[in-house]
Formats: sequence, structure tokens, C-alpha cells
Amino acid sequence: MTERTTDVRARILRAAAELLAEGGREAVSTRAVSAAAGVQAPTLYRQFGDMRGLLDALALETLADYVRQKATREHAADPVEDLRRGWDLHVSFGLANPVVFALIYADPTTAATASAGREGEAHLHRLVARVAEAGRLRVDVAHAVRLIASTGLGVTLSLIRMPPEARDPRLSESAREAVLAAILTDSRSTRASAETSGADRVAARAVALRAVLPEAPEGLSRAERQLLGEWLDRLAGVSR
Repeated sequence: MTERTTDVRARILRAAAELLAEGGREAVSTRAVSAAAGVQAPTLYRQFGDMRGLLDALALETLADYVRQKATREHAADPVEDLRRGWDLHVSFGLANPVVFALIYADPTTAATASAGREGEAHLHRLVARVAEAGRLRVDVAHAVRLIASTGLGVTLSLIRMPPEARDPRLSESAREAVLAAILTDSRSTRASAETSGADRVAARAVALRAVLPEAPEGLSRAERQLLGEWLDRLAGVSR
């Protein structure tokens, strides 16, 4: 790709992003984007194929900026607070970029947007794994990731569909804390209890060991690792 081609592509994406921010999805038409970018419609089609291709590219560019910003953020000392902050950032991203969010998470009809959604889930998996390794997760990592992802998606889409003045700022926090209470041994909702149950303590330790099992030294055979993983899953209450 030549420097001129790169410049034209960037100009089209910038024009589409500005139109999207000012007028929403309806404002991003071939004529409007071409005029704002100072190019002819055929140039737009050569670069992106069609309007869906342009929107997908814009979604990926916006997500890439968001991921770069998250990458520069230092981890909190408490992995649960990192998880809370990750939830809040994800919801804020959706509300600031509703069309992009819908393309990636609610309408992933192309390989590019589906891949972007998987990248987001991989980041969430890393956050949850840190909580597991700290011995504070009482369900397995995969279940926690699915629960957080599906609930966060539902909350964000619900808020997006509401007029800004009608959005209840407590909705996201309430949903977040309900999910954390379901997956943690010591969420805000459960810290007031006198003592975490023995079953929860066993489950949390099993989940923690399961999370770091791939890092175990080579003293176990492949079959022994698999068997140990199955035992840990049973102790954590995972049904196969």
C-alpha cells in the first residue's frame, strides 16, 4: 500500500468517524463520506468494497485505539478492582461508540468484526484469570468469562437503546456487582458475611490451581495433567 493510498484511506476513515459522531449511522452515506473526504465514490469502493466494509474498518480502527489505551493502563494491585474497572471501561466504550459496539458485539457478520469481538473476550479472559490465580474465583474461568461477557453485553445494549437522559447510572453497577457476587468468594455483596463457606474456599483454591496448571513444571505426564485438571474441575463444581 503506497503512502498516498494510506493517506486517502485514513482521510476516508476520519471523515466517516466525524459523520458518525455528529449524526449517527444514518449520516454515514457514500455521498456524505466521499464529499467530506474529498474523494470520488469509486475511490471509497476501491478502498473498502462497500459501506459495510467501511464501517467494519472504522469499527476495527476505533477498537484498536481503545485497546491501545487499555494496554497503557497499569494493573491495579487488586485483580478484582481491575475486573470492575474493565467492566466500566467496556460499558463506557459502548456508550461512546454505539454503532461500533453494535457492529463488533451485536452484529459480527464479517470475519473482521467477529475477530475483534474475540480479542475483547481474550482480554476479559486475562482479567478473570488474574482473579482466579489470586484464589478469589469460586467458579471456573470459562464460566465466569461467559457470564461477565453476556451480562455486560446486555447491559450495554440496553443502555445504548435508551435516550441518554433516561439512562439509570445505577444499572451497570448493579449488574456488575450481581455478577461478581455470583463468581467471587469475596465480592462487595458477600464481604459482610461472617465467613466464606468451606465449599467456596475449596472451590476457589481448585480454580486458582486450575488457572496456573499450564505453568506447572514437567514433572507430570500429559495423562496426569489431564487427570489432575478433571479433579480440580470437580472440586470447583464444573460439570462436564
